[in-house]
Amino acid sequence: MGCAGSRAKKEETAKKIRKPKPWKHTEPITREQLVRMRDEFWDTAPHYGGRKEIWDALRVAAEADLALAQAIVDSAGIIVQNPDMTVCYDERGAKYELPKYVLSEPTNLIAES
Repeated sequence: MGCAGSRAKKEETAKKIRKPKPWKHTEPITREQLVRMRDEFWDTAPHYGGRKEIWDALRVAAEADLALAQAIVDSAGIIVQNPDMTVCYDERGAKYELPKYVLSEPTNLIAES
């Protein structure tokens, strides 16, 4: 009986990843501005706490398709609190908060010509 409870608890913590809901940036931005924002976030993310290897895994997962992102998160032992990956934890309990702009594009992205 204890084994079934343990299994159910593990399945409960392994949430299926999904893309964040559509969102809008405070003002329209170009793809170049979005890339700069993302690069700046990932460059400074390890300074927020947590382990660098988890930040690295989260970056790769954020930039991958959903199936690969799920595999990365599962193999790195990352606990996804929100299915859109905006809040995650490592096995030691360190919290990793990801802004939506590193996970998806805003609805008001300006097409560059």
